[in-house]
Amino acid sequence: MVLGNAGNYGLCIACFIRDTVGALGFHRAAVVQYIRPEIIGIVLGAFFMAVAGKEYSARGGSSPFARFVLGFLVIVGALMFLGCPLRMILRLAGGDLNAIFGILGFATGIGTGIIFLNNGFSLKRTYSLSSFEGYLFPLVCTGILLLLITRPGFIFFSESGPGASHAPIVISLAAGLVVGVLAQKTRLCMVGGLRDLFMFKDWHLLSGFLAILVAALAANLAFGTFNLGFTGQPIAHSDGLWNFLGMALAGLGSVLLGGCPLRQLILSAEGNIDSVITVLGMAAGAATAHNFGLAASAEGPTANGKIAVLLGLLVVAAIGYFNMDRSFELNMKGDVKIEA
Repeated sequence: MVLGNAGNYGLCIACFIRDTVGALGFHRAAVVQYIRPEIIGIVLGAFFMAVAGKEYSARGGSSPFARFVLGFLVIVGALMFLGCPLRMILRLAGGDLNAIFGILGFATGIGTGIIFLNNGFSLKRTYSLSSFEGYLFPLVCTGILLLLITRPGFIFFSESGPGASHAPIVISLAAGLVVGVLAQKTRLCMVGGLRDLFMFKDWHLLSGFLAILVAALAANLAFGTFNLGFTGQPIAHSDGLWNFLGMALAGLGSVLLGGCPLRQLILSAEGNIDSVITVLGMAAGAATAHNFGLAASAEGPTANGKIAVLLGLLVVAAIGYFNMDRSFELNMKGDVKIEA
């Protein structure tokens, strides 16, 4: 925020994907159109780290359309709350108490998803692909970065609103590279953190987000940007119910996908084409949310957005149910024996 991004908007994967697809013309909400270098930096940083660490591996083929739909609905839920899990933590660090409802909803969604996981939910196995297949996503991101730098006439740039508030390109790109490197190395994922805490009492993955909360809180206090309360928060609304339900949808979808939006970007950079499909679903969800009035605003949720979130919860639950392994369920009851 100090360097140009809007308040409590320092890094939001859902918002930045939404801004980027707007800049590319996939939605026409004029106040949220800007190619965010942070997203590109995250992908490239994670890609370089994965290659250097010999962790790059092109693979895919695990229920691609289900993943697309889940990615779509995760963003619909996040844009009801107005932020991804990472921004949820940053909002709390800035004093935005509405984030508490988001955290509760997110944890509820993950807890519900664990029920499906414990009953054999799976999107099935992946298959090895050619290395070049995995290189395409970082190459496309690099191409989008060139569009930002050259600013051709067919790219849209906001002149007001959140899309017009951004740090210089070099600083934003550098910040994204750092986040990409660290997130790839540490496996940072709030969904995985809460899942492991609930299932195994393991705090390891969640500790990274707690560190982000403490660091962001300290920075807000140091720069005088901490504003405790429910009202008057930047790019936020105070409807607790829909903040809760929006992040419940995001949490449920993310746990079935195996990671939050940030984690999906990192996996995409590592060569996981299933995660690339998920990111494309998120991009489509962001565009649709603004083209059809599903996204909330500072004035609160829209009627269309409320319907979309409720339908989204039903669709994600159906994906969870119909992808449970019945033989797994029978084995857990002792009725059949499954071969190892």
